Amino acid sequence: MTFQKNSASVYLFTILVKFAVWLQAIPHKITPPPLRLLQIGSAFWQSRALFVATYLNIAKHLGDETLTAEAIAEQVLAKPDAIYRLLRMLAAMGIFEEVSSHVFKNNALSAYLRDDHPKNVKAMILMHNSMEMSKPWYEQLELGIQSGEVPFRLSHGEEFYDYLDNHAEFDALFSYAMDSVEALTGNSFATDFNWGAFNRIIDVGGSKGSKSLAILKQYPHLAALVFDREQVTNTAPSYWAGKESSELLSRITYQAGNLLESIPTAKDDKDIYLLSAVLHGFDDTSCLKVLRKIAAAMTDTGARIALMELVVPELKADISSATFDMQMFMATRGKERTLAEWTNLFDQAGLVLEEQVHLKSIGKILVLQQKS
Repeated sequence: MTFQKNSASVYLFTILVKFAVWLQAIPHKITPPPLRLLQIGSAFWQSRALFVATYLNIAKHLGDETLTAEAIAEQVLAKPDAIYRLLRMLAAMGIFEEVSSHVFKNNALSAYLRDDHPKNVKAMILMHNSMEMSKPWYEQLELGIQSGEVPFRLSHGEEFYDYLDNHAEFDALFSYAMDSVEALTGNSFATDFNWGAFNRIIDVGGSKGSKSLAILKQYPHLAALVFDREQVTNTAPSYWAGKESSELLSRITYQAGNLLESIPTAKDDKDIYLLSAVLHGFDDTSCLKVLRKIAAAMTDTGARIALMELVVPELKADISSATFDMQMFMATRGKERTLAEWTNLFDQAGLVLEEQVHLKSIGKILVLQQKS
């Protein structure tokens, strides 16, 4: 059987993405090389400007209104001229709209920075541009490249996940950012994969369970068990209370634990383990440890694993996967992997790749089962 759904629309999405990438490459090819290098070299100016506007919550203060720079500055406790120059730059980038001199409003892009937008990426912008995530890029990337050490550890003296455990405020920001990933990828993971073949999802490293809930909405017979760190699972039920229906929330439960130490046991072949963007944060040794623990927890039940990850092309990687891989290099001992690298790990763990399910997003779902 195949777990692929919506094959035609997924294929069309793939074609459109390739066309978009081709279009984006045109300005790069016609821009004189010195100017193009300067554009790339100063791109951090744009990310910092976006971060400050997001930190000041300008999109929220604008709301559905059209305001002068002076009015905005008064609300965010800043200087009018500085706010004007900041918003002028962002408007030139296509974020916010300058409707007349010194007068601005939200547009289709800045709307995704509003707290009241259901698919806002505010937490993602704040997290990636936080001091915690910025310092390793600015201070330690060169040494990391030369030594092979993780720049995040060089900057902060701790591994990334240990830092999360010891810094509650940043841990909360990271958790909110991970919950907003759906805004980037859409819900194709819920609609383009046939979850209806199963009765229970075991969502390993599933944070508050946003992905499980999105899937449960599509399949009323499904239940989900979300397995994550204690500080995440302890607060998850109260986080969702009032935001989702009681019927939906009654179908999701939480279990605390460390996936490097233990994995919930499968009941039968109607269970499927979901790992969404989890293993890319680990080196091969830790990946293999997790996969072997899941294989042992499957206990010959016929349960399957749905591994949702980027699959990097063997040659000429696209900018998205190559950039995400460098982010993993900066922060963790993990990496984005090619299909050959993934299948090598599966083989060592006693697992076999059953199917590669394509999605209307940058990731894929790799369906695994135990070797016969």
